[in-house]
Amino acid sequence: MKKLLEKFLGQKKVFIILEVITLLLIIALIVVFIFLKPPKEEEKKVENNIKEPEEKISIIDINSKSRPYAVMINNHPDARAHHAGLQDAYIVYELIVEGGMTRYLALFKDQTTEKIGSVRSSRHYFLDYALENDAIYVHWGWSPQAQSDIKTLGINNINGLTYEGTYFYRDKSLNVSLEHTGFTNMELLKKATEKLKYRTTTDNENLFDYSAKEIDLSKQSESVVANNVAIKYSNSLTTSYTYNSETKNYNRFVNNKEHIDDITKEQYTAKNIIVYEVDNYTIKGDEKGRQNFDNLGSGEGYYITDGYATKINWSKECRACQTKYTYLNGEEIVLNDGNTYIQIEPKGQGLSLS
Repeated sequence: MKKLLEKFLGQKKVFIILEVITLLLIIALIVVFIFLKPPKEEEKKVENNIKEPEEKISIIDINSKSRPYAVMINNHPDARAHHAGLQDAYIVYELIVEGGMTRYLALFKDQTTEKIGSVRSSRHYFLDYALENDAIYVHWGWSPQAQSDIKTLGINNINGLTYEGTYFYRDKSLNVSLEHTGFTNMELLKKATEKLKYRTTTDNENLFDYSAKEIDLSKQSESVVANNVAIKYSNSLTTSYTYNSETKNYNRFVNNKEHIDDITKEQYTAKNIIVYEVDNYTIKGDEKGRQNFDNLGSGEGYYITDGYATKINWSKECRACQTKYTYLNGEEIVLNDGNTYIQIEPKGQGLSLS
């Protein structure tokens, strides 16, 4: 072909034509490479079959199927001074127990928390909140009612009475009564779960949906300013919060004293607070004054975040049923991205918002 072209056009012209064709081919290849090759980041996502999430939620991995751990936390004043690990909990329930005191049920998911506690004994109505989150229940002892319910309901539990020295330990350096010295951590709880062959994944939906974009409750028709929140549980215990507009979190107090983590020495904070009331009463014949708790049914409460509170409805149909929280118009609430304290208050004790 080349010789034929040289015969009619001459050697020099053919050489120029071939050079032009070669140059055009190179340019075409460069164009194809530039426009068709994916960027490195996109190429990596394709190779790993990863989809970029539309919104990032930091408090928990909303796509995680890991079962949470629900840990009973002692709130006696001597124990409170040595609380550890609560800031890693994505939900904390606070409920009344005997003697006008409260205990916490702290939910941990996909965490590596190195010290959690102090861990205390179970009360039967706390089981309802472990059940609604399909959580592995962690406690150190139990009331007679809780012991019976754990067996009857088949609740996966890890008990410090059984596993002291293996999956729980005593911190005797604290100089407090023995019952306030029980601790655990996520590594130990995971080992216990493996030993006990408990299911480690869940098909339960998260109790709440979270918004990556800041929710502004001031736009809700029922909203009121809530820079200061005080929740009375008894004459001996009030939980309160003060809003920090710089961090957009609430600083937490118990009986007007900063609630501090004994390890980090930092004050506990909350992004979301849910408050509502239920009836409680002393179990007949119980010498220690243990309580019953009428938490099934429905009622009104408040959702509080970013310096505002708005009225909500709550409903819980059965012990294992998830509590539903809706605005007054029936729309399900979505929480701001962050941790949540659910304050279930004895009826008639009083809530202050200002």
